[in-house]
Amino acid sequence: MGPASDPPERIHMLCDVGVDAFRINFSHGEQEQHQRRIAAIRQAEAPAGRPIPIIADLQGPKIRVGEFAGGALELRYGQTLGLEVATQASREGVIPLPHAELFEVIVPGDVLKLDDGRLQVTVVEASRNKATVKVDVGGKLTDHKGVNLPGRTLPISALTSKDRSDLAFALDAGVDYVALSFVQTPEDVEEARALIGGRAKLIVKLEKPSAIESLEKIVSLSDALMIARGDLGVELPPESVPIIQRRVVRACRTAGKPVIVATHMLESMIEAPTPTRAEASDVATAVYQGADAVMLSAESAVGRHPQTAVAIMDRIIKAVEADPEHWSQLVNTASEPRQTAADAISFSARNIARLLSCKAILAFTNTGSTALRVSRERPHCRVLSLTSNEQVARQLSLAWGVHSVITKEISNFSDMIEHAEQLAVQEGVAVKGDTVVVTAGLPFGRPGTTNMLKIIHIGEGT
Repeated sequence: MGPASDPPERIHMLCDVGVDAFRINFSHGEQEQHQRRIAAIRQAEAPAGRPIPIIADLQGPKIRVGEFAGGALELRYGQTLGLEVATQASREGVIPLPHAELFEVIVPGDVLKLDDGRLQVTVVEASRNKATVKVDVGGKLTDHKGVNLPGRTLPISALTSKDRSDLAFALDAGVDYVALSFVQTPEDVEEARALIGGRAKLIVKLEKPSAIESLEKIVSLSDALMIARGDLGVELPPESVPIIQRRVVRACRTAGKPVIVATHMLESMIEAPTPTRAEASDVATAVYQGADAVMLSAESAVGRHPQTAVAIMDRIIKAVEADPEHWSQLVNTASEPRQTAADAISFSARNIARLLSCKAILAFTNTGSTALRVSRERPHCRVLSLTSNEQVARQLSLAWGVHSVITKEISNFSDMIEHAEQLAVQEGVAVKGDTVVVTAGLPFGRPGTTNMLKIIHIGEGT
């Protein structure tokens, strides 16, 4: 979301051309502006005919240089400069850095990347409040540009005072997901989960190499993950980012956690009405790998063609999903089912749907876990999640292949069968004579009890 996508009529148009979720970036704008965006999205939900999740993306700590006399400092290759803890440069040839915590960890040989990696210096000497650096990649460094310290875990919490305020606001506003920036360790995730208290699902943004080192633990603590390739690309060599993307997608597939591939997907469409062929291939690659979602950033926030960017991304996704080889690859990369009844049911549902050419799998769920397990198996048919919980329905809309339907509470087996038939026809996934698979948990209304699978022939009452 941004100025290009803010107008309510634009939000309706974006839903029409393929948006399944909206991300509100708390790095920009005030809470009042975000409140208007949330209200506009909720108003667009009913006409769209489906639950639409809202993601509150917290800013996180921003490590930036201070201010220079004249607003800039020219860095020349091979030049030696000073770093000091300050908000303003005390003299020529010094870079002010108002973050004393960085000086606690930097040592000679460390590389600092400035201005999103456009400039680079190497530490020659370092003490508790100052350092000497040598310029590796020169250029003009202006006030408040970002600083990255690859390879170091900084003694900084992922949640600033602004983030805590924004988090409280977002939870009160009823967002469905909170995206946590600047995650370095599993402890950062645990801190955020404690503050959220179950009021929303937690998306961990993978931006720091240190988070990749603890990937399995962070995946287990999160509800979903976002591969923030732009930030990762600043701290890692560019050739490493595609490999990490593939690794993270596989880890999330194994764990059954939704994963979003983000940043620079259709970057040229900020200005151009069509993407480059390389960008189209990039989106397609993420889909082929099994990502649950692909994300637009500046293209839809400030771009000249937000609806077109969404429509083209939607077309790329559909083109990949029409490729038969895509499905065989998804099955081949799926992990073996775990030894639980719920995993066995979901695994069996996929295989039965394939063998019987079923039109859909209908998953009755209270918490969303049943539908997520079915989504994890990547069945070659539609997946309907049926839940009476409005927020769960929205949250499941982020998962691969899931179409969420808000339904009444089910109290008995015959009621479930009748309702499943009605919804399969109502939602357009099946007609009389078609076969669908239904999964649920007995007794009804008890979370975490997925233990039932039923094959239904629409219109035959069985």
